[in-house]
Amino acid sequence: MPEPQHGRRPQERHETDPMAKNTSGRGQRDLKVQVKSARGRKLSSTRWLQRQLNDPYVKRAAAEGYRGRAAFKILELDEKYRFLVPGARVVDLGCAPGGWCQVAVKRVNAMGEKSGKAVGTVLGIDLQEVEPIPGAEIHVIDFLDENADTQVRDWLGGSADVVMSDMAASSSGHKQTDHLRIIHLCEAAAYFAFDVLSPGGTFVAKVLAGGAEGDLQKLLKQRFTKVANVKPPSSRSDSSEKFVVATGFRGIEES
Repeated sequence: MPEPQHGRRPQERHETDPMAKNTSGRGQRDLKVQVKSARGRKLSSTRWLQRQLNDPYVKRAAAEGYRGRAAFKILELDEKYRFLVPGARVVDLGCAPGGWCQVAVKRVNAMGEKSGKAVGTVLGIDLQEVEPIPGAEIHVIDFLDENADTQVRDWLGGSADVVMSDMAASSSGHKQTDHLRIIHLCEAAAYFAFDVLSPGGTFVAKVLAGGAEGDLQKLLKQRFTKVANVKPPSSRSDSSEKFVVATGFRGIEES
């Protein structure tokens, strides 16, 4: 199986839904944008662009300063499970373009803006350069490298409280192959989390539904006290993605 290329998610565009005046005098309303297929543009690309232009989360991301709509996925997951707390030390695997780091910086009080609250740490790592994010420390590193866990703990000054991943493997165009690739990537992220998490910590990762998640679920249930599978509201209904949220890390098993 080809090695998955983590951290290579295309950056989500911040297009917004245009507002158009209703000339009938009945006020304003959102009008869906119809995108004509340009010469040389694939129909699939046209559909993607039309979906982006009409996506309310794309509009919200632009209005609220997030680098992509994916920011709302981690926001919604944290609203339910409350793992991004002030003072937490967070590692974001495959962090490009940076929306999850942006959310984490605010939630863990990485910039010390919440008076009287503990100040957290946000560490983003990726294979590619990422535009700086205020309050986050970004490094170009492959988390699969042999000593990556040691390096991350050095940067954090200790163990992590949260390891999160929105990584996706490069698409092959074959649904089952892509499913297996992202499960493999998620398993690798989980083993990395085992090496850097402190007891009681949380692991959050994206997976694709497709029937091969059993081994991953079994592995996580052995290492965490609770494992949930969630599809947040901002995840598109036509997408097979879901997120695993594993809480209460049991710690490193004694040999």
